[in-house]
Amino acid sequence: MSHAARTLLPSLADIEQAAGIVYAGMAPTAQLCWPLLNQALGAEVWVKHENHAPTGAFKVRGGMVYLHHLARHQPQLSGVVSATRGNHGQSVGLAARRLGISATIVVPQGNSREKNAAMRALGVELIEHGSEFQESREYAQQLAAQQQLHMIPSLHRDLVAGVASYWMELFAAQPGLDVVLVPIGQGSGMCGAVAARNALGLSTRIIGVVSAHALAYKLSFEAGRKIESPVSTCIADGVACRVPDQASLEVLFSEVDEVVAVTDDEVMDAMKLAYIATHNVAEGAGACALAAAWQLRARLRGLKVGVTLSGGNVDHDVLARVLARAAAPADMLLAPAQVLPLASLPQRRSA
Repeated sequence: MSHAARTLLPSLADIEQAAGIVYAGMAPTAQLCWPLLNQALGAEVWVKHENHAPTGAFKVRGGMVYLHHLARHQPQLSGVVSATRGNHGQSVGLAARRLGISATIVVPQGNSREKNAAMRALGVELIEHGSEFQESREYAQQLAAQQQLHMIPSLHRDLVAGVASYWMELFAAQPGLDVVLVPIGQGSGMCGAVAARNALGLSTRIIGVVSAHALAYKLSFEAGRKIESPVSTCIADGVACRVPDQASLEVLFSEVDEVVAVTDDEVMDAMKLAYIATHNVAEGAGACALAAAWQLRARLRGLKVGVTLSGGNVDHDVLARVLARAAAPADMLLAPAQVLPLASLPQRRSA
């Protein structure tokens, strides 16, 4: 592993310190084993419910830790700026508001209306710019230079340390997991999983999950070098990455067992499966791990599997369409029991 990758991964002490900061603002989230998911996948499936975090997604943990350290080191800070598809921006907005720091967030045009509304409710100045995340990030960097704002990156050791706290909760509660499936956007979730697993000395396999319509991390993993790839996913905006981060790629190369891709249809099937089996709402990226588990179910049969429901921030009209469509994984759980005609039933013996 390169020096940059090692620098990105927090130690056990770093994660424990970050967890203390996180728990000052939220309680640990649950990891639950749902019988219907076990039935569907033929495995013992533990779902880490980061959709229950204060902003509805795992990113809030990283924002708390990053802004905590930033405020201590730069008490005269004029403000911060960052780019997001929504969950990172809510994380920054919540932490910045608690610390009395002004925050500007840049999102792509056509971004989720409800994520935009949630960020505005947290007091951020929201700017729509660019057709996809990379263009928004480049514009945020311009604003940082022009207005002397601190640019919060999408990936940083403090962000990873905060995120790793949720993986520590899962691994501590269920140390016997054979494999965990982790969606990859810019890599903080994946790096957090690696850091927590390594800190606890576990041998759990880690499988990364990307959108089949945003293949940058999978193509890079297979080639062993950084490869950009266009983004066309219509449902999994949280993993809509065109340009991979080099440091997180190096963690991926050395610490992750494989990377699989899930289509938008598979993601929507998983969103419906999550709702039917657990009555929890998963956004597109939040359902990617479950989509991959369904895709790999023949290989996972009989294993103890961890999946992260990493976020539940999906627009209501999108969710309505997803729940209304046919989806084999969920529909098979609702198939009626076979009812035999009375004449076909075995005769009950009299005493």
